[in-house]
Amino acid sequence: MQPSDRPSAPQYDERLTAPGAWWLIAALLGLSGGLVALPLGVVPMLGGVITAGALAAVCVSSYGSARVRVVAGSLVAGDARIPVEALGEPEVLDAEEARAWRTYKADPRAFMVLRGYIPGAVRVEVTDPADPTPYVYLSTRDPEGLAAAIRQAREAVVGG
Repeated sequence: MQPSDRPSAPQYDERLTAPGAWWLIAALLGLSGGLVALPLGVVPMLGGVITAGALAAVCVSSYGSARVRVVAGSLVAGDARIPVEALGEPEVLDAEEARAWRTYKADPRAFMVLRGYIPGAVRVEVTDPADPTPYVYLSTRDPEGLAAAIRQAREAVVGG
């Protein structure tokens, strides 16, 4: 049995990491913390650099730690785990359409894992009548790959 044939092997796995410029900003915030503490001496300045830099890095890292996966018959996005049989056909969104769906077309009841710095997205209707969520919106750097993985998982569960 190949690793990709196992039901628990991820068919799609992406971490929505923060862009490099954000890490540069975190480093600059660390330097700013040092400059604020500079009048108190060298040791407080080093403490300010370390403390402010660490806090900024934790914030950037936690925001960029969101994952989107298709694994074991489920779409796992952030904290949500949605069975693929409760999902409709995935719709690949280009940058313009993705921006529209996260702004003026957005439904407040929708589940969204969005990152504004990622231009592409996938929108999937939720077909479960007991679920009030109309659709799932997922930012992704590979919209076609995510949509294909959702389709493949749906066919394996529903068709098999």
